[in-house]
Amino acid sequence: MQGTFSSTQGIFPVSSRAKPPPDLRPPLEYPGYPLHGLLRQTFGRCPDKIALVYGERELTFRDLEERSNACARALTRLGVRKGDRVALLTPNSVEFEITFFGGSKAGAILTSLNPAYKEEEIHYQLEDSGARALIVHAPLMPLVESVRGDLPNLKEIVVTEGDAPPGFLNFDAWIAAEITEPPDEPSIDQAKDLIALPYSSGTTGRPKGVMLSHRNLVCNYHQFITNHRIGESDGGLNFLPLYHIYGCMIMGGLILAGAKQVLMRRFDVEDALLLIERHHLTLFHAVPPALLAIAHHPETENYDLSSLRYIMSGAAPLPPEVRRLTQEKTGCLTFMGYGLTETSPVTHMNPLEEEWVREESIGPPVSDLEQKVVDLETGEQELETGEVGELALKGPQVMQGYWNAPEETARALRGGWFHTGDIVRIDEDEYVYIVDRLKEMIKYKGFSVAPAELEALLHHHPLVADVAVVPKADPEAGEIPKAFIVLKDGESAEPEEILEFVRGKVAGFKEIREVEFISQIPKSGSGKILRRVLRDRN
Repeated sequence: MQGTFSSTQGIFPVSSRAKPPPDLRPPLEYPGYPLHGLLRQTFGRCPDKIALVYGERELTFRDLEERSNACARALTRLGVRKGDRVALLTPNSVEFEITFFGGSKAGAILTSLNPAYKEEEIHYQLEDSGARALIVHAPLMPLVESVRGDLPNLKEIVVTEGDAPPGFLNFDAWIAAEITEPPDEPSIDQAKDLIALPYSSGTTGRPKGVMLSHRNLVCNYHQFITNHRIGESDGGLNFLPLYHIYGCMIMGGLILAGAKQVLMRRFDVEDALLLIERHHLTLFHAVPPALLAIAHHPETENYDLSSLRYIMSGAAPLPPEVRRLTQEKTGCLTFMGYGLTETSPVTHMNPLEEEWVREESIGPPVSDLEQKVVDLETGEQELETGEVGELALKGPQVMQGYWNAPEETARALRGGWFHTGDIVRIDEDEYVYIVDRLKEMIKYKGFSVAPAELEALLHHHPLVADVAVVPKADPEAGEIPKAFIVLKDGESAEPEEILEFVRGKVAGFKEIREVEFISQIPKSGSGKILRRVLRDRN
């Protein structure tokens, strides 16, 4: 143990080696219903309990059930059938959650897009997924209209939070025209039929659709709330993007538990602290940049956060010093969890018992998840406890594969095991420690940025001969994308010219943040970029 500190809520260990019991994460029994069954079950149990708070709006579980019924009927009236893709291009909103469960009742596959996307990124995902219908936030309509002509599969567009242009549908009027009784639902094979198609960036640059079944999400939400003992007396803040698998898990888990969800469109330190205090929230799921902001905010200790049971950080590694400072400022137990889009997402969480939290670990696996460490060369040899290798996982939350990408699927799923691409070690108590990433992803404020995508873009710059993009450590963002540029012979450029070239062509979180001009990109004999050499220059 490295030490302790006092707080208003007791004494927490900075790091612990206390041994958890062998039955910490027992096997679970999972229901066979489709995703919307978890909402229907909670509606039947506590229909008039508050399910969702967004600004001044409050929805009970009855409201959410009935409005999603109407949404399912409206989608069916548009011609959406089982297996059709319905895209969501909206920020966090009530409409997103209604559509997610309404889409499930209609048998649709939901594919959500980052509302920060530019035209090319929107076009790619809508085209690749073959989306038939799109629910879009009104201010984003100009982007959609600019690419719609090249999307023959996109038949219907519904606009939220604003007037719909001529020829399009307004969301509120669209569902208000339907009755709220349960619709006729298609038969769903929980294990095989897909409910979600989120897109996850890969080392090849282009994002890949991740095929998640109803069973994947239903099982994972049960793992999440059971292992962290979340119930009707809880309330959680959800500022995480709903288009991201992490935010989606908080949404689904809280609804399954019958807990109150207080939704934010985006994170703001003072608003977040005020909402925790006002609603006496017990759960706070975050990412490292948000915790850093809370830890350094001068007024954090003036808010009453005593209702919080725990703070869990995910999406990117949580530096130990940020964990400790957050815990000191909030007086609340803080720890890491871990997951991937391909695992629905959660696979590991530290326990809620303070003596079993291990500061630099993502925790032991959730119930019914098998794990092993395999060699980095072949991925076939299982390594001994404490040895460093690639993390491989097997469990009910593991994806069905990548959309229209059989080769990528075969590389990731081998013999029933999902190879994560993360380099780890596992201790004698099954706690996992992330050592490095086999994949070359950059984690900017918890968002994944593919270097290859930025490199492909920069190769279109008329002055660029060669380029490599690598992560550079940053105290606020975690990592920033940095470009190493080789200019064509006789040419010269300023870093700002390169930054401006990228700006506006990709979402803001993908933008290059720093440029360095060099004479040659270091490469192996086979031509692979030696990214570690460049990272070491930072």
